[in-house]
Amino acid sequence: MQYGYQCGMIWGAVLAAGARAYELFGPGTEAETKAVLAAQKLVETFQTCTGEINCYEITNINNSSSVMKMLYVFLIKGKTLSCMHLTGKYAPKAFNVINAVFSEKDIKLPSPPVSCAAILARKMGVSEKHVVMAAGLAGGIGLCGGGCGALGTAIWIMTMDKGLDSKLEFKDPKALEIIEKAFLPNSDYEFECSKIVGRKFVNIEDHTCFLREGGCSKIIEALAGK
Repeated sequence: MQYGYQCGMIWGAVLAAGARAYELFGPGTEAETKAVLAAQKLVETFQTCTGEINCYEITNINNSSSVMKMLYVFLIKGKTLSCMHLTGKYAPKAFNVINAVFSEKDIKLPSPPVSCAAILARKMGVSEKHVVMAAGLAGGIGLCGGGCGALGTAIWIMTMDKGLDSKLEFKDPKALEIIEKAFLPNSDYEFECSKIVGRKFVNIEDHTCFLREGGCSKIIEALAGK
């Protein structure tokens, strides 16, 4: 939505990891846990490639940037080619990360719920595959504390519900309504998970305990209502 938070390549890689987790482990806690673990590694790998994880730090533009600045950054400075080059560099690394994480044995599984994003996806009535795909978005994507993964999940599901033939818009009115009417009033007008919660999560168990104690339930219920 051009707010400048985590690069879309990370979101895409994490959704792909969730899809692969579902194929290998089916629905449930094991798949969701491994999706979160993969998401953590995918964020770390992306940061190693770029030094940053947020789009704004990489491109220096967001939804408040003028058209002239966007043209300058993408056409004159060549950021379009730079981002395409990054895609080619990151994709095989992400593929290897996903395979490596999913080949690990004897991973300790926490008591559910594992992921705030998975809880929301389930409440929104999507398939179990899509629930697992969303799982890694937990805690600001892979528990990194960035832009809220539950919000990203709500927008993603809303977009899927519109169908493949619908027009994709950077400023989709329905997505803006989700942000402005459901999310921001319930997040103290913060976008980043670490600011909403007041900290970053140490690990999956920490996040699980937070959810069992009702953490972010107000945000989840508000987004599910949309």
